[in-house]
Amino acid sequence: MMGVLGAEYLRLVWKTGRFIFEPSDFYERAEPNQPLIIAMWHGQHFLAPFLRRNHRVKVLISRHRDGEINAIAAERLGMMTVRGSGDHGHRFEHKGGFDAFKSMLSALSEGWNMALTADVPKVSRVAGMGIIRLAHASGRPIYPVSFATSRRIVLENWDRSAVNLPFSRGAIVTGDPIYVPRTADAQALEGARVSLEQSLNATTARAYAIVDGTR
Repeated sequence: MMGVLGAEYLRLVWKTGRFIFEPSDFYERAEPNQPLIIAMWHGQHFLAPFLRRNHRVKVLISRHRDGEINAIAAERLGMMTVRGSGDHGHRFEHKGGFDAFKSMLSALSEGWNMALTADVPKVSRVAGMGIIRLAHASGRPIYPVSFATSRRIVLENWDRSAVNLPFSRGAIVTGDPIYVPRTADAQALEGARVSLEQSLNATTARAYAIVDGTR
């Protein structure tokens, strides 16, 4: 019930909001690069299903109880799911991360776009290496994407989740694609991780500047 209600609430937010894209030609730019990897910050990702349009997209969602609610909502809004997550010690098997990583690679090879949050689990606004390794192994570009609404409630939790409210001004801001060559060494992988983190912070700041009317 919570998953269904969550999906319908997000649909209300989307239908009553006035959303703009920056850049406005994002879809035209990204279309030739599909399948691609969509990166978001945790807690700022609730409107991600509405980025999809008619594209084939799967989203990575954890296996815990809250994840089950999110999975039901995402599927009701037209997205397929891959279940699992990593942990701080890179023990992917601990939370189903290893199987999820293989499933994401398979999805990308079959032409599905993959959407996932970039944060290290329970560490807000710090990009982890998992999404970088996915781009490295698949050869697909990462597109940083941020969502913001003028009316919102920011929760006092680890990821500062923004609960988007209806009848808002909204912005969806995307950064330049980040490519991780298959030949990348450890130093290059870390450079890509830092670039992703900086880009997500920049697109987040820009999205909030648009909806809040600040410079």
